[in-house]
Amino acid sequence: MANALQRIWSRNNSFGKQRSLQLRRVSSQVPNQNNAQSNWNSGPQEDDEESNHGTRPELRNTHLPMALKRAVWAVQQMQVPVVSTADSWRWKKTKFLRYVRNKKKEVVHFLVPWHKTLQKIGGNFGGGVQSYFLFLRFLVVLNFVSFLLIAGFVLIPSIVFRSGATPTSNMTGTEISLTDPEKCMHYDPNPQGLVKFYSYFLDLLSGTGIIEYTYLFYGYYSSSVVEFANFSYNIPLAYLFTAGFYFLFCLICIIARMGSAARVAVATGDRTVGTYSMIVFTGWDYGYLGDRATKLKQKNIRYRLQVDLEEERIKKRAAALDMNKKIALYSVRVVMFLFAAGLIAAAFYCIFRATTFSQEMSTTTGIVGLFFEYLPSIVITAGIFLVPTLCDQIALVEKYSPSTTIILALLRAVVLRLVSLGILIFTLWSQITCTGNQGHKNCEECQYNELYPCWETRVGQEMYKLTLFDLLITIAVLVLVEFPRRMVVDHSSSKLAQWVGRQEFVVPSNVLGLVYGQTVVWTGALFCPLLPLINTIKFIILFYCKKITLFYNCRPAVKTFRSTTSAIFFLLVLLLGLGLATAVMIYSVSEIRPSRACGPFRFSQNMWMTVPTSFYNLSTVTQEFLFFIGSQAFSIPLFALSCVIMFYFIALASVYGKSVALLRNRLKLEEQDKQFLVKQIQKLSCHIPQHNAGVQD
Repeated sequence: MANALQRIWSRNNSFGKQRSLQLRRVSSQVPNQNNAQSNWNSGPQEDDEESNHGTRPELRNTHLPMALKRAVWAVQQMQVPVVSTADSWRWKKTKFLRYVRNKKKEVVHFLVPWHKTLQKIGGNFGGGVQSYFLFLRFLVVLNFVSFLLIAGFVLIPSIVFRSGATPTSNMTGTEISLTDPEKCMHYDPNPQGLVKFYSYFLDLLSGTGIIEYTYLFYGYYSSSVVEFANFSYNIPLAYLFTAGFYFLFCLICIIARMGSAARVAVATGDRTVGTYSMIVFTGWDYGYLGDRATKLKQKNIRYRLQVDLEEERIKKRAAALDMNKKIALYSVRVVMFLFAAGLIAAAFYCIFRATTFSQEMSTTTGIVGLFFEYLPSIVITAGIFLVPTLCDQIALVEKYSPSTTIILALLRAVVLRLVSLGILIFTLWSQITCTGNQGHKNCEECQYNELYPCWETRVGQEMYKLTLFDLLITIAVLVLVEFPRRMVVDHSSSKLAQWVGRQEFVVPSNVLGLVYGQTVVWTGALFCPLLPLINTIKFIILFYCKKITLFYNCRPAVKTFRSTTSAIFFLLVLLLGLGLATAVMIYSVSEIRPSRACGPFRFSQNMWMTVPTSFYNLSTVTQEFLFFIGSQAFSIPLFALSCVIMFYFIALASVYGKSVALLRNRLKLEEQDKQFLVKQIQKLSCHIPQHNAGVQD
């Protein structure tokens, strides 16, 4: 007992001596009054991180325990330095600028729509579901800004100049055909006589009647140039250029967002090697306060680990297959691929037949006529629901990894939705242009089908009905299917109800629904200028509907996927939809004869003819400048400069990629070194107890 007390006393005595030596060393390192003053003057030049921790750089770089550093920092705080007026003014200015910067971040953070909701979604349902709602928010902002562009250059000038100015025609005598048949110039969409009360509701759903001849559609806009003294405004030219800038603006926004998503994917890496330690050791944010934020972050980390572990499990299972099993698996995948392609082809044929029959029955009125008008939308919606459901069952047999299954589902849904829209547009084109046969009896006089006196408005009505029908179907499914299913599952103890269970929020089908809806808007924007505004309202309603069904009707998905790669794929699909809509717009502007009875291009051979006509009305200096921009003397140097800049960025990206690869290899080596050290420590820890036991014996 005495020997034990003596060992404890000697240990405490040695610790006290070490503590006194450390205090002496600290006292020698504590800055004096002059050093404190210099540190005070250098204080405003520190970054935010240093100011938040409250320590000086000299003290931070000192290798001392944290308790001693805090004691030294407290001594420094008690010293009141003497500063000059200039230094005090610089310090106050830096402090004020920092305060303004923080307030600006708070305001921007407050103005970001649905920020807290998106955090809650990501914590409860993972990053994959959160990426859908982030994508939806991006489309809401994109459509709203696009509407502001169209309203500023087309809608507001048309409203103001229609009521407050006398328009004059911008067409020359050579462009006005005096021999146009009267049937081509007749267009009167306003209803005649008494109108039944339910007709207004039908007109709202179909875009006909009193809705057809409004600013909502192409046919209501004027084909004139408004002149005020020295000011003139060319409405047809503004209409065409605004549509072009609208598509260009959407393209820039998509590419910019794709670049930011690609940077995140490169930073996080596309492999699961080394991500476990990153998630475990660096995934937590110690700035979270409160139980709610902490639980959401815990759930988010758990979902990330679940994605990585599931992908690793499937990779190991695939690597364990022998040659015969691999051949059988690949054969099954080929057969299932052909079967899925057959289903998609059958859906295309049904859409073609439904659109043709709908156009033939377009003269029918009443409820039956409304059904015939919505028949293409009904068939497209049915195909979009049935074919992916069958393809999901096919995916169970194919046994791909979760990420590959998601990509295949997205590809099949992309082909189904976008090509379905393409089939609808092709059918409308064949009806309007008589399948390109100008000698047909319906297209001989007007150069387009005389049954469509304002064919641009007719195309806009089809896109309007597709947009509206998509929203109505979403609300109907929420009220009539999803809520009753949840109530039956929660309050029924039958085995069937428990086997069905609550629904999962399937991200691929929902994302492709957004892409399909946005592609419809881009396709109809030239013929229905207010369609971006309608789509903005639709997506806002859709956000809250999906949020309600996610939290009240859905359970967390059994199979999750990585949100970084999916975000890039979503934007690629959206870019594909923009390409389809751009092709439709270019063909409509350059090839099809505009309607002679309506619209801003009624006197032109095609919509593009307005551009050269307006060009020759400009001044000589402006014409020469534009000719120079379009000449080889300007385009060739611009192309060469673009190539140099592009190769520079490619080389820079290659260097960065090599640096990232080297850093990853170094991290792997560090991991191996740490594993070796851990093994050595384990061996030593096994030998030390045996040695101590021998000494005690």
